Amino acid sequence: MAVKRKPIYVLILPRFEDIFHSFYTGEITKGVNLAASRLNVDFLVHVTDRSNHDTWLDPALLDRKYVDGILFADIDNDLGIVKKAIMRGMPCLVLNNVIHEPINYIAINNYEAAVGVVEEFIKLGHKHIATIAGDLSTQAGQARLEGYNDALNKHKIELDAAYVKIGGFLRTPARQAAQDLFKLKIRPTAIFVASDVMAMEAMDVAKSKKISIPSELAICGFDDNPLRVNSPVPLATVSQPLVEMGRLGLEMLYQISHGKAKLPVKEVLKAKLIKAESMGK
Repeated sequence: MAVKRKPIYVLILPRFEDIFHSFYTGEITKGVNLAASRLNVDFLVHVTDRSNHDTWLDPALLDRKYVDGILFADIDNDLGIVKKAIMRGMPCLVLNNVIHEPINYIAINNYEAAVGVVEEFIKLGHKHIATIAGDLSTQAGQARLEGYNDALNKHKIELDAAYVKIGGFLRTPARQAAQDLFKLKIRPTAIFVASDVMAMEAMDVAKSKKISIPSELAICGFDDNPLRVNSPVPLATVSQPLVEMGRLGLEMLYQISHGKAKLPVKEVLKAKLIKAESMGK
């Protein structure tokens, strides 16, 4: 007689530099683990090649004999990969992406949070506001940059292309981006940085150039990464409910796979600005 197996779900993580030291990856996995424990299910982590999406879905992953559902930690704007799994009858849910098609997702309002940061800088009297953007192949990276652009437009502050640098959520490019910003003839007085790790690099560069934070430069990160306690000045940031997103993601996927969810599942969670000394007063 066949032994009934425990439900098994797969968390697909696109690989990037420092993936296993990544705050995002750690928090999402923690949330999925909490849900798996509560639901008494197993989950497998499938780390994939970001540059070759064809490797994301092995034939075994699409076999309902072995897998009960797929949770995508991100999709790098590749809806086709999700549709391929859905066409094979595999229950799916995407994290961290707002999708306008009938595909299940749980996301965070990155756009609204970015607008909030820039508007706070404007309230504090800043007009020369730069950004170090994240990875623009991700929706989160795009949304944070769009929020920055739209907040400036809304307040009739001219967009200056020289004030927009790409850090890709990585340390070294963020460091270079900060150096480039500090070389400008009219240096920014405030920088919205799309992650705390990148913000800390920018702060370090400012310190090396004896640019005082926050009197000469206000700065705000994003993520509420525990590493920010090591920043030379307490770092303002945006706290986003990543653990909650991972937990809800697996719980909803479980409901979907058991035919108990109202489809499509579409939920957007709020992020929250945490003010601190680096932003100034």
